[in-house]
Amino acid sequence: MRIVIAGAGEVGTHLAKLLSREDMEISLLDEHQERLGDLSANYDLLTKVGNPTSIHDLREIGVKDCDLFISVTPHETENMTACLIANSLGAKRTLARIDNYEYLLPENKKFFETMGLNHLIYPEVLAANEIEESLRTNWMRYHLHLAQGALELCVVKVRENAKVLGQTFSSGVYNHGKYRIVAIKREQETLIPRGQDTVEIGDLVYCICPKENMEYMREELGKSKREIKNVIFFGGDRIARKAATELSGEMNLKIIEKNRDLCNILSEKVPDALIINEDGSDMDVLKEAGIQDADAFVAVTESSEANIFACLAAKRFGVRKTIAEVENLDYIPMAEGLDIGTVLNKKTIAASYIYQMLLDASVRGVHNLTSADAEIVEFYAKEDSVITRHKVRHLDLPEEANIGGIVRAGEGILVNGDTQIIAGDLVIVFCKSHVIRHLERFFK
Repeated sequence: MRIVIAGAGEVGTHLAKLLSREDMEISLLDEHQERLGDLSANYDLLTKVGNPTSIHDLREIGVKDCDLFISVTPHETENMTACLIANSLGAKRTLARIDNYEYLLPENKKFFETMGLNHLIYPEVLAANEIEESLRTNWMRYHLHLAQGALELCVVKVRENAKVLGQTFSSGVYNHGKYRIVAIKREQETLIPRGQDTVEIGDLVYCICPKENMEYMREELGKSKREIKNVIFFGGDRIARKAATELSGEMNLKIIEKNRDLCNILSEKVPDALIINEDGSDMDVLKEAGIQDADAFVAVTESSEANIFACLAAKRFGVRKTIAEVENLDYIPMAEGLDIGTVLNKKTIAASYIYQMLLDASVRGVHNLTSADAEIVEFYAKEDSVITRHKVRHLDLPEEANIGGIVRAGEGILVNGDTQIIAGDLVIVFCKSHVIRHLERFFK
């Protein structure tokens, strides 16, 4: 498969590195040589200096032969124009990064497809959706509906009051059929639990659970429910704007933003929120904004460092739930080690969304888990595929993969070693990112 990516910013570069590990021919185009750096020397991909909207440059990089053209520069108009030209030159499919939410509305999908724009992605909206979900299910670090809610993924930080501490997986204590722990993140390592493994204080546990058993799981993991009513946002960019718009009326919102023009936009877009035109990194500003009375603090400025430190300050003031946008991938382990509740990275979210389109037709969905450098993948089991020939314990799956559950006839079912998967099942698999391709052969 040939893929051309226009834009060597954070999203484009991360995606190019991710795809270069696959058996694909990747080309990366950008106007600035310094952004391309020595990528071609360190990764299996071709780089070219050129303009994404130049017919000449697109021809030079071979757009006419590509299976997918992706334009993810910071400029929406440039991305859409590049995709239209690439489509006219022969690209089989196109994807553009946008910043206009109206374009994502279902009624506009066919309109853009007739123009040659097959897919549109708005990373900030995807990140805002995660903030909304995190605030609504605040006793978890991360929550994801799987297979339209047939099963749930719940990521929980284990404290000293959890009932599961010190229990080995071979002891039978987890054979209750209520939930299944598919992975454990311990410091910088992600573990697929085996018989003698135990859950320890400070672990992040990744659980698959039917919705009706979530209360049981919450009690087992020692978590308590907390109502979130008062939320402070630090930063008023598109992520904050979209999240605040959706939460307005449901929670009491304050947005601290030092850019006056942005404040004017926020006042218009989120009229129910209190907009504070100040620098949220100033402790006195946070006190005046009532940080000591906040139930949650969300830091989404352009600076990863400022977001991390602001969340740490909020923790000092007693805020229980903190969310930080951390775009520097190297900072994510540090942020989690500092016990910042939820860490967002919009480029990994966007890359996961795009990566999903490149997988085999048996894959229904891929969900990136930033904290674990892993994915939750939804596979369809086909007639006579390898996955249907043996019970789960005899499948010889990769060590870095774990089947959490299946959806059969709309019902979510947890998996154990004796489960027999049948054709038509939707299979929920936790795996390290580089294992997805190896798993595909089990479902063909």
